[in-house]
Amino acid sequence: MLSAFDDYPIHQTPDPVLMPASGDDDFYERYWFNGYHRDGQYYLGVGTAVYPHLGIQDCGVSLVIDGKQYAFHASARANPQRELTVGPFNVDIIEPMKSLRITVSADDAVNDTDMACDLLFEGRTGTIEEPRHHFGRGIKRVMDTTRFTQFGRWTGWIEYDGKRLDIDSADTWATKDRSWGVRPLAGGDKRVAPAAPGRGGGLFFLWAPLHFDDICTHYQLFDDYLGRPMFQVGAILPTYDTPAEIPGIEDPNVEPMRNNEHELLFEDGSRMIASGTTVAMTSIEDGTRHEIEFEKIFTFRMKGIGYSHPEWGHGMWKGDLAMASESWSLADVDETTFENQHVQHLMKVTMGDRVGIGVLEQVMLGPYKPYGLEGGW
Repeated sequence: MLSAFDDYPIHQTPDPVLMPASGDDDFYERYWFNGYHRDGQYYLGVGTAVYPHLGIQDCGVSLVIDGKQYAFHASARANPQRELTVGPFNVDIIEPMKSLRITVSADDAVNDTDMACDLLFEGRTGTIEEPRHHFGRGIKRVMDTTRFTQFGRWTGWIEYDGKRLDIDSADTWATKDRSWGVRPLAGGDKRVAPAAPGRGGGLFFLWAPLHFDDICTHYQLFDDYLGRPMFQVGAILPTYDTPAEIPGIEDPNVEPMRNNEHELLFEDGSRMIASGTTVAMTSIEDGTRHEIEFEKIFTFRMKGIGYSHPEWGHGMWKGDLAMASESWSLADVDETTFENQHVQHLMKVTMGDRVGIGVLEQVMLGPYKPYGLEGGW
């Protein structure tokens, strides 16, 4: 199937651009964002993806404020031309790698939930490409993705539960995560050959995009169950007052890091990371070791934008169009269930004399020897 993209010299195979090079049902293209007030008053998350081989696209918008998490979910039959619209939800790319707009229409004719938004993302830094993420179950590769991250700001508003939250770029920072490739989907390929070997081991993932007044820091790693690094990336990024000042898609002034370290503390009887946790990374250029300390504000459950959600998981077929909203108290979350294991902790952070804010995301499934973790989660 041809598209407008085929008029550009961007092809990587002899096929039209809309045809994925992989025939895996779990192939996806995803946009993901977070945002938070600089003093920790609220956190917002947004995610949307298209699954070409499943013929589905879905989205989620979720807000934590005043001790509750609110979530909007929608799913639809995929638009054949990859328009980023799911019912009342839409992404409008204003300038690639610089700014975009996310809306959920408040019009009752197209939105039968109690949530709506109009949010403008503008870049505060250039983008940084993470190492290719790939691992398997036995000899079958179940994850093979590319992802890049950009730091930015939000302007706009969110409506929820009969209330309206106005958002100002002067005090609301943001992170953008764009990824594509193959990863396990709730509605994807669940086939397991009867004689296939089990995956074994576990999954240990940390991701910490952090904002300070004059810089942003990026920290990410995947370890295997023994604690051996599979892939990691760290960086210190300069910040800019406007997207027009960002010097290119990948800023040549970024300072790369290595040797990502972590010393995690956990809540009693839980795998949830606690205050007092530290991470560290070392400059490749001059060998300076940068240590970052974390103080937890609250925890955002990624199920609010579909991750591990039992009803609104990624790529689940819900018909030509479906949507819903829900909410729950942070105090009532059962931290022992699978759907609540993938989280982002909103954290006050300190690096030397700098004080900032950001998230520490965790996925810890199965055993992890360095911290004595055993079992499923």
